[in-house]
Amino acid sequence: MRKMLVYIKFLSLIALVVFLFAFTGNRNEKRKIKAVEIEFVKEQNPYINELTVNKLLIQNQVGVTDVGKEILVLNIVEKGLDAHKMIEDSDVYLTVNGQLKARIKQRTPIARVNAVVPFYVDVTGNTMPLSDNYSAHVPLVSNVSEREVSEIFPLLKKIQDDEFLKKHVISIYRNVQGDYELGLRVFDFKVIFGKVEHLNDKVKNFKAFYQKALKDQSLNKYKKVSLQFSNQVVCTLK
Repeated sequence: MRKMLVYIKFLSLIALVVFLFAFTGNRNEKRKIKAVEIEFVKEQNPYINELTVNKLLIQNQVGVTDVGKEILVLNIVEKGLDAHKMIEDSDVYLTVNGQLKARIKQRTPIARVNAVVPFYVDVTGNTMPLSDNYSAHVPLVSNVSEREVSEIFPLLKKIQDDEFLKKHVISIYRNVQGDYELGLRVFDFKVIFGKVEHLNDKVKNFKAFYQKALKDQSLNKYKKVSLQFSNQVVCTLK
């Protein structure tokens, strides 16, 4: 008899838990979205703003408050946001108090291509449009088409990841031979980088030349510095 009472109590407890979950779930389904909050990942420049994100949410039928949670499919909303060319990733979720939150990670441009319709190249090697909100301080690439982005991307990534190059290189030009020329921030000599190959060796040679010429105070004497030849730097005087 005692065991029977224990079983009854146990079954009653399970029934109560199930009822509470069902009741809570039903209330949550009927609850309305009372506010929308947009959060951007910190330390990113504002290539896209809250107004644009709100418009994207409206397009996905969740931009207006007081929308029932039962009609909201969060993964569809996220896919809609992720499809925007300024957004790398988004996380959309609902809080227990009926607030819709969207956490946005923007894409990171590493170069601007000066084409008929200018565009950025981002850190993954994909293209992205210019922003009306912010202009990125990245090297300007000339005479490169969208189909040649995959060719130049290893060089752009090298410049982005190398503090020395990132500090000094402000422009990249692809000449008629298909060789790349680098423009520097301070000194006016041209750096003939050549084809996008042997990147580490070329950068190593250029750094060694730069440090020696800086020590000798001869950087202003050069018109052209070529890195095209293996294990050496060939300079042309003004």
